[in-house]
Amino acid sequence: MHRYIKHFLSICVLFTCIATLAYQIIHSRQAFNPNQEHGWFVISLLCIFHVLWLNTWIFTCVNIAGLICFNNFPDKPVLKQSLRNSALERCMCFRVVTRGTYPQLVKTNIQRNIKQCTEFGLSNYVFEVVTDKLIGIKEGLNVREVVVPDSYQTKHGSRYKARALQYCLEEGVNILSDNDWIIHLDEETLITESSLIGVINFINDGQYEFGQGVITYANEEIVCWIATLADSVRVGVDYGMLRFSLGILHRPMCNWKGSFIVANAGAERSVSFDFGPEGSITEDCYFGMKAWEKGYRFNFIEGEMWEKSTFSIMDYIRQRRRWVLGISRVFLSPNIKFPYRWTMGVLTVSQLSLPIILLGLCARIPLHPTIHVIVGSSQSAVIYFLFVFGSMKSFSNRRPGWCFYLFLCLIMCPVVLIVGILEMSATYWAVFSQSQTGFHIVDKGITEKPDTVHIV
Repeated sequence: MHRYIKHFLSICVLFTCIATLAYQIIHSRQAFNPNQEHGWFVISLLCIFHVLWLNTWIFTCVNIAGLICFNNFPDKPVLKQSLRNSALERCMCFRVVTRGTYPQLVKTNIQRNIKQCTEFGLSNYVFEVVTDKLIGIKEGLNVREVVVPDSYQTKHGSRYKARALQYCLEEGVNILSDNDWIIHLDEETLITESSLIGVINFINDGQYEFGQGVITYANEEIVCWIATLADSVRVGVDYGMLRFSLGILHRPMCNWKGSFIVANAGAERSVSFDFGPEGSITEDCYFGMKAWEKGYRFNFIEGEMWEKSTFSIMDYIRQRRRWVLGISRVFLSPNIKFPYRWTMGVLTVSQLSLPIILLGLCARIPLHPTIHVIVGSSQSAVIYFLFVFGSMKSFSNRRPGWCFYLFLCLIMCPVVLIVGILEMSATYWAVFSQSQTGFHIVDKGITEKPDTVHIV
């Protein structure tokens, strides 16, 4: 089927979901006296939270815009210039930051990524592994291991991953010039040919200092199916909100992930990762907002990279809890001007309001039908569509067939409810544990186990 037809059909499905849910919500409120069932106090409270949640509709609009403005089934990216004639005399540094807890995982993925670069024909590149504990990677022309000393402290006291990233930028450690490029990866990130093409095209374009692309989570062995299906919404958001905010607005308006980042080395040094403790929980988000504030330009990168979801439900909750804590710290930070962080506040409010909104939808509170359509149908339908669409994109490399895709559409109904409960658990755990701001190391070893997995 032609990609334009697929794109048109996907948009039809999206708006069908919205229209269907809107009809059901409005129809269910006919011949209903809410005051007799709930009382004015409960009704007033739920109305307030419903109206508060209207401000999060910006995320719904941005996701819809991204899904409409860009083809949801793009062709495989192609090089716009040959490698010989491209601007790749500038070094590409693939930077992996790790605690050193899973040395074999890091070594295996470095080998796989180097093989991908070699087969592609890339020559002027280096994989830089930045670790707190010595891994013992065999260094060579294309591999460099950087061990962060225990005694190292940044000027403003950055911690965790931000501390390691800042160490790489220090004089005497950094080996890159301002014209070189850094591609940030996580321990489990695998490069694909399409992502290499996207990165090279982005660098050759030369118009933007920072870029980011799509990450999928269901390409190889799946350890925890619930976490993998839950992460499908992140893939959908990449195709929706990320493409629109970076590809059209050229700014990380709604968020900024920690991997599949392509950064100009000079621009990254200018922004730095030395944000202090407040910017160390979600250093990626803080960095994106600071880079935006400094006037740097962003763009969306074609292609996709592969990662794995968390291996347990508890790690999933801990991961989301850290994100909630970090995003709220970004919003509350006085070191970022309000116009560049207000969306983080909107995101925080929406997460805190979610249980009240769900209760309000079930309680059928008396608001204008337009508000019910906006809050209930459009947002709920778009979220459901992002889960389904993200799953189809995640499993596309497995070629499971249409029967499996149909099964995914059906199974997503209970999955979305389960994910909602998990997200609410993480959010309110973060609210009631503000003093516990550690950086939890999730389990990433399939065949190996770490010495310790703890919160530092």
